[in-house]
Amino acid sequence: MKHYFLIVISLFFATSFAQNKDKATFKIYDKGKVYYYNTILKDIKAEASQKNKPKPYKRFKVLLNGQKFPNKVKLYKAAWHNPPISQGNTGTCWDFSTTSFFESEVYRLTGKKVKLSEAFTFYNEYILRAKEYVRTRGKSLFDQGSESNAVTRNFKLNGAMPWSVYNGLKGHKFHTHEKMYQEMKAYLLSVKRDNAWDETTVVNTIKAIMDHYIGTPPESFKVDGKTYTPKTYLKDYLKINPDDYVDILSYEQAPYYTQCSYDVPDNWWHSKDYYNVPLDVFMNIIIKSIKKGYTMGIGGDVSEPGFLNGPGEPQVAIIPDFDIPSSYINDDARQLRFSNGATTDDHGMHLVGWYKAKDGKYWFLIKDSSSGSRNGNPKAPEFGYYFFSQDYIKLKMMDFIIHKDAVKDVLKKFDKR
Repeated sequence: MKHYFLIVISLFFATSFAQNKDKATFKIYDKGKVYYYNTILKDIKAEASQKNKPKPYKRFKVLLNGQKFPNKVKLYKAAWHNPPISQGNTGTCWDFSTTSFFESEVYRLTGKKVKLSEAFTFYNEYILRAKEYVRTRGKSLFDQGSESNAVTRNFKLNGAMPWSVYNGLKGHKFHTHEKMYQEMKAYLLSVKRDNAWDETTVVNTIKAIMDHYIGTPPESFKVDGKTYTPKTYLKDYLKINPDDYVDILSYEQAPYYTQCSYDVPDNWWHSKDYYNVPLDVFMNIIIKSIKKGYTMGIGGDVSEPGFLNGPGEPQVAIIPDFDIPSSYINDDARQLRFSNGATTDDHGMHLVGWYKAKDGKYWFLIKDSSSGSRNGNPKAPEFGYYFFSQDYIKLKMMDFIIHKDAVKDVLKKFDKR
């Protein structure tokens, strides 16, 4: 009996370890071949020559050994969206992804193809953050990052405008907030040091700094021969009601089917408007909604070994089995990674399409504004896109914004509580 027991145990471990097919390695990336360094920063810092050649950097990544991935845009059934554009050297993915989402919403609702101004939103977001910094006497985080519902909130407060009337570039090819942000941050630190908490003075100074770097948004503008303010443009031309949009979250640290806070630094105003649902509901919403033509702005972690976005890599996001087998991904596995910091609120993107593989698993077409999706051929259709596996979204994407009509049945469960 003892020998039989040992044989069974041996077979169990042999079978278990045999399941691990994915391997990993450390990859060294030449910054001279990485889009962020050789294109964005090269353009932004053209006036000041770089004295030192960027040093290579090392990342722990899944070892590519002939694997095939559905990483061609033509494979995907996609909703209408504008072509990908770069956020440049800024931390405003939340703005670019959600603005892209609303452009798709305008088309879905009205048939109009519009390009909206990301700059108008982040201009107003910096003002809101400065006001909160004053209100909290310097305790509120003043940073570039934020969340999707910051766009919704800014739309409600300030409206929207076309990219053509205000883009914040001031003649540059790429956005950069580095100098502007550092100047605003230094000013606010001086306000805190001197205890000079006059909101009007602070806001006017923050505006003056932004006006210098990214220009001043117009108070009114013409579209198709008619004059609009940002608020009338949002309501009358775009037909967007910010109250029609909800943010769906899935984590275990708040009760399911309740509205709660998303406890990350970029939720700097401590919004408690997130609808928290179980993971299976979270995934069902995504799959059913994109198949019905609803896109969504989605956010989560993009710093994994299976996030393959370097030069020569396939621009896919997968979960290798040395991390966790697919069948083990559940609410607990997801919460574990959020609680221990392995899953962080890194990046916001726009989920625009879907593909069902032969094994029955879904893949998703992700429109992106970061430099990581631009390490391939600039002329290729895949430039500016990622291809996310179902497992990657299930384990590493934490929340998304969507029109409430796509989740009517789910929202009813919140009404009953």
